[in-house]
Amino acid sequence: MGWDFETDADYQEKLDWVERFVREEIEPADRMYEHPLDMKNPVRNALIKPLQAEVRARGLWACHLGPELGGQGYGQLKLALLNERIGTTLSGPVVFGTQAPDSGNAEVLAHFGSEELKDRYLKPLLEGEIASCFSMTEPAGGSDPTGFTTLAVRDGDDYVVNGEKWFSSNARFAEFLVLMAATNPDAERHKRASMFIVPADTPGIEIIRNVGVTGHAGHEGTHAYVRYNDVRIPADHMLGSEGEGFAVAQVRLGGGRIHHAMRTVALVRRALEMMMERAVSRETRGKRLADMQLVQEMIAESWVQLEQFRLLVLQTAWKIDHHKDYKLVIKDIAAVKMAMPKVLQDVAGRALQIHGSLGISTEMPLGKWVLESFHMAIADGATELHKQQVARQLLRDVEPAPDLFPSQHVLRLEAAAQEKYAPVLAKLAAEGAQ
Repeated sequence: MGWDFETDADYQEKLDWVERFVREEIEPADRMYEHPLDMKNPVRNALIKPLQAEVRARGLWACHLGPELGGQGYGQLKLALLNERIGTTLSGPVVFGTQAPDSGNAEVLAHFGSEELKDRYLKPLLEGEIASCFSMTEPAGGSDPTGFTTLAVRDGDDYVVNGEKWFSSNARFAEFLVLMAATNPDAERHKRASMFIVPADTPGIEIIRNVGVTGHAGHEGTHAYVRYNDVRIPADHMLGSEGEGFAVAQVRLGGGRIHHAMRTVALVRRALEMMMERAVSRETRGKRLADMQLVQEMIAESWVQLEQFRLLVLQTAWKIDHHKDYKLVIKDIAAVKMAMPKVLQDVAGRALQIHGSLGISTEMPLGKWVLESFHMAIADGATELHKQQVARQLLRDVEPAPDLFPSQHVLRLEAAAQEKYAPVLAKLAAEGAQ
């Protein structure tokens, strides 16, 4: 029976090193530049590149990728244990070569890109030499790909793209964009769109503005509002076949959602640690906060939520490794995505409350984390959509009641029991035992 909650000793040693490395090296570096993907920033390069080299030397670079792509081929369970240690920092994923959206873009390039596209874009992306953008969401249609209006029309050896995209992540840093556009608007809903690689210097790409996220650092946002004006894309820059855009997107989004959840475990744990430290450090009315029942309730509920969420994430990661097919873990991934914003909002919110006025100040990260929970509730599909997905998956194979009354109706069960044991009762009656 393969059931274990213990990490093997060799990997635990690596995880212990990662935890020290994050606290001693990555967290201080985080405070020295605006964004870890701004490769034109000399301070960023001077600090990040040596850290990346150390991660490579430890054999922990891009561990989500297989050895053929320069990674370690770690399954999702090992990745979960790694990501829950690097998720407290903005730079951690960049230092370990697992940052979004590059990790997901690398995955679709590896699965669906031609050899030429892999040589031109995948190799430097995997080496951390360039950044990429995921350009899917639209201003009117949100993240529902079946209703996109950005259109790619075949013209000889090219596709010509016109339309607008919203929240195109890291467009201002990117060497290329992964674009989803409608190629056959009249096809059935999930076969209308296709996915393309678009070089960032292609004429006609217009960044209308860079949009910031409340609570995120930086004077200029990293989520671009992009307009495509007669942008010509070579037909061989399509990922997969025409009409497969939805399927290609699911390959990257499934992994992306679980990776976000893994890193959220780190934020929730840090918020709980901060809450507990504050509780034993501060006194009011002659008593420590830690000795007050309502504070104790906050801490207890936070720990239970963290442990429940972490176990759900680890179990989902294990299922992905076991089935090796994201489609068979749709319900679990949706459940993780659904639970993620609430647990961060609840625990970070309690930590903020216990810190009082300091908690809502910009001198602590707790307010930022509370706001980040709302970002999580929208990114990679709104929470409400994932709730629907979980319910649909759960209800899919449920049989209706056999008649007017439920299958667990007490009278029905009693009648069934009487029928099942009628011979026994009859025998006992005949023997005078009743």
